Amino acid sequence: MSRERERFDEIGKKIKREADVSANYQMGRRHMLGPPGTLNTITPCAACKLLRRRCAQECPFSPYFSPHEPQKFASVHKVFGASNVSKMLMEVPESQRVDAANSLVYEANVRLRDPVYGCMGAISALQQQVQSLQAELNAVRAEIIKYKCREANLVPPSSHVAMLSSGAVSVAAPPPATTQPPLLLPPPLQLVPYTPNPPLLRTIPPFQMIMFPTLDKKIFITLD
Repeated sequence: MSRERERFDEIGKKIKREADVSANYQMGRRHMLGPPGTLNTITPCAACKLLRRRCAQECPFSPYFSPHEPQKFASVHKVFGASNVSKMLMEVPESQRVDAANSLVYEANVRLRDPVYGCMGAISALQQQVQSLQAELNAVRAEIIKYKCREANLVPPSSHVAMLSSGAVSVAAPPPATTQPPLLLPPPLQLVPYTPNPPLLRTIPPFQMIMFPTLDKKIFITLD
């Protein structure tokens, strides 16, 4: 009997301890969660969790560094430092702090991947890509302009036929052939036979010089 009673007592004590532990756990959980409808301000943010400090309600890192993504603040803290990050966030307007935090995270990750150039390497690569794409775009535009000018200068033969059939273009008839009169040549020259001793003139007026042609010289005769 004594052994059975001791066994029951041990079982009762064990059940009581388990009940006390579960009650304490439920009370602690309710205290952490707070009343219904309120946010959990006890769970530290990624920054306070990494820095091992209590996360206050006015913590500057809590809205931007979630406790579910601790690697983001770890990169930012390693590159910039917690105090510098808080100063930069306070200097930015509240509406732009989310973008500023994301920019700091991106810059920190790039700096860790490329400690020499950091963001400048990525910016330079993007600028070179933009320049190459701009040059390619200019070349394509020049080709388009060249083809447009070529199409404007070259009209296909089918368009000529269509224009002629539609009557949009009038073709002038060739001028009529004119008959020109034949050229009139002058009559041929008639050669007079030469007589070496021409007859004397019938009457020769006095005091008149007459020239008689001869074979080799001219003879002048003066008559009284």
